[in-house]
Amino acid sequence: MPVPVPSPAGRPPAVPTGEVTGATAAAADAPEAADADGGLTLLVIEDEPGGSLAGRHMTAMTGAAEGPVRIRTARNLTEAERLLTDDVQCILLDLALPPAGRTPGRQPDELATLRQVLRLAPDHAVLALTAEADAERAAEAVRVGAQDYLFRDELDGRVLNRAIRYAVERKRADFAQRQLTESRLRAQENARLERGLLPHPLLAGSGLRFAARYRPGRSRALLGGDFYDSVRTPDGTVHAMIGDVCGHGPDEAALGVELRIAWRALTLAGLCGDDLLATLQQVLEHERAHDEVFATLCTVDMAPDGRTASLCLAGHPAPLLVRPRRAPVLLPQDGGGPALGLPASARWPHQEVELGPAWSLMMYTDGLIEGRVGGGARRLGQEGLIELVRRRMRQGLRGEELLEATLAEVRALNGGDLTDDVAVILLDRG
Repeated sequence: MPVPVPSPAGRPPAVPTGEVTGATAAAADAPEAADADGGLTLLVIEDEPGGSLAGRHMTAMTGAAEGPVRIRTARNLTEAERLLTDDVQCILLDLALPPAGRTPGRQPDELATLRQVLRLAPDHAVLALTAEADAERAAEAVRVGAQDYLFRDELDGRVLNRAIRYAVERKRADFAQRQLTESRLRAQENARLERGLLPHPLLAGSGLRFAARYRPGRSRALLGGDFYDSVRTPDGTVHAMIGDVCGHGPDEAALGVELRIAWRALTLAGLCGDDLLATLQQVLEHERAHDEVFATLCTVDMAPDGRTASLCLAGHPAPLLVRPRRAPVLLPQDGGGPALGLPASARWPHQEVELGPAWSLMMYTDGLIEGRVGGGARRLGQEGLIELVRRRMRQGLRGEELLEATLAEVRALNGGDLTDDVAVILLDRG
């Protein structure tokens, strides 16, 4: 057994291996206690726990510290692993400690023990102690992963206390910076993923101009529960749709992407009418998180000549049709079917509508018309949207400019960002 080193009167002596000085063992095992009293819990690893490091310097540090100092000592890594708990803030490692499991005949690694300690305690601050003659090895210890190094011959209690606290704070700063970097990388990866999930309309040869705006309701997101798409099939028909999964969290965003991709695949495969919507309902029922989730949908299938279209509404607001020298009007919204996912079986009637030789068709989700007007409870509504678009088109705005101005004014009327997801698409002909 190592012999405790005598200490000055009134100061606690160094303690045999594994025991604690300056506080009770119970306090040392409680991270909250170590944080609350401003003290430190240290693990000293050296082959002579009663020697100069754990004796003279550690005892002097106890007297110079700002708070209680709890010291645990270990003669090897096996003992260190047993004593290493979450409330240990710093490990003091004597670089002279011989590495465990050295292979005979192989060139020794002078920092093998340090590397083992770093693997054993990746979240703890580590201070390397060595002789002044080993300055090069001490600097290499920091490059390997130690927070700092100290020369044993130059130590006193105050220097040691300051060095340990610096090492602990540096480790905390390194950990916070690593978390911040990882969080930033995850955010960038998620942003790239979400951007990749937004659709690229397939309208080559249609003669139509397409514009879209998308604003998710959840903070710092690029994708919400709203979804839209538009494709042209080989017969010349242009198919456009817009939908809204109830809610606007990540689960709803994922379901919206699944429904959009399913709609595109089914449309390009030639499915239409009730067969298309019934299949989409099956996709929703299999993929939704719980039975209360539903989705509204609006589809418009424009004839190859662009003058007529077939409209289908599944619990969704009707699109806005704008023609030259005429006031904007809503397409018929009576006679539609229920939202997808509500009834066990349903039908979704299609209505034929006249578009004319030149037109603009605005399809949107309810987040656009449910914004408030002023500070009261009144909503913008479809009538408010009609008036807003009429004024903007009188100013000569079309396409991208019209969408941008519309969203900007809706947001201004709401007094800030809209709380729900918003998707708007605009198709122009002529």
